[in-house]
Amino acid sequence: MALGVTVFDHILANQKLNPQATGSFTRLLMAVVVAAKVVQRDVAKAGLVDVLGRTGSVNVQGEEVQKLDDIANDTLKRLLFNSGELCGFVSEEEGDLVETPRHKKRGNYVMHFDPLDGSSNIDANVSIGTIFAIYRRLSSPEQDVTLADALQPGVSQVAAGYIIYGSSCMLVYSSGSGVHGFTLDPSIGEFLLSHPNIKIPAKGYIYSINEANYAHWDADTKAYIDWLKDPQAGHVKPYTCRYIGSLVADFHRNLLYGGIFLYPADSRDPWKTKGKLRLMCEANPMSFLAEQAGGLATTGFERVLDIQPEHIHQRAPLIVGSAENVKNYQDFLSRSCH
Repeated sequence: MALGVTVFDHILANQKLNPQATGSFTRLLMAVVVAAKVVQRDVAKAGLVDVLGRTGSVNVQGEEVQKLDDIANDTLKRLLFNSGELCGFVSEEEGDLVETPRHKKRGNYVMHFDPLDGSSNIDANVSIGTIFAIYRRLSSPEQDVTLADALQPGVSQVAAGYIIYGSSCMLVYSSGSGVHGFTLDPSIGEFLLSHPNIKIPAKGYIYSINEANYAHWDADTKAYIDWLKDPQAGHVKPYTCRYIGSLVADFHRNLLYGGIFLYPADSRDPWKTKGKLRLMCEANPMSFLAEQAGGLATTGFERVLDIQPEHIHQRAPLIVGSAENVKNYQDFLSRSCH
């Protein structure tokens, strides 16, 4: 491990390698780093200062809002606006595109984020996280930010990453030059490079899916999961199901160990026929990271990063992980298409 390299040093070094990266971009990323430290502090003492539990309100997604959801959202909003490098953002907790206030400096970047992914697990002390995706604005800096600035396909991401609040606090990000992980050293308050140039194994034997939804999947997805569990299928070794219910935690484990995460379309509700996860603040950043690490990400029929979003809270199926595992899943889907 390259312990001793701070996240700031690493971002500066990568800035020199990427002609698209600027000091403005570095300042924005550092605002994310500071926000991660603040949210980690709040998560760590959640049970001591009465910030566990629900607020009693419902967010734009129709989900009950946890107290820490609000705290994380407000923290990110405040620090990102204060960076002076953001022209607007979209949060899972906000209904619309939020513009940087006119009295603050407006920058050239738009960010999508899930302030606290997996928040339904907060009270059970399960690992949760923050997911973010950064885009360069398309409109002129002299104009107000537009919806088109926020509705760019995932392939246009300048950077993406997540912070996982678990047994240790980690920041994992990519700006297009591989995936790198940093662990927070609480004794000095710095994120230090602990996982340089992460590469997801080409194949893994972990699958992550909510099998309680089995009855509502399409026949091909059912067949794929049945095949994974079939002892007569000739697998080199048995597959193991590991599902936490926190996208950050499930993705992080599979990124390091190899495997596949699946949240396919679901037939129970109209929106679930198009998937459950949010395209812009969940599927796109995780897909960007997976591809940068040598993996694949698909809806089953198309590359996630190629989807042209139609609205900011659009949902999509997500199948992401080791390249061979994802290709195996696609093989099952293609059989019924011929």
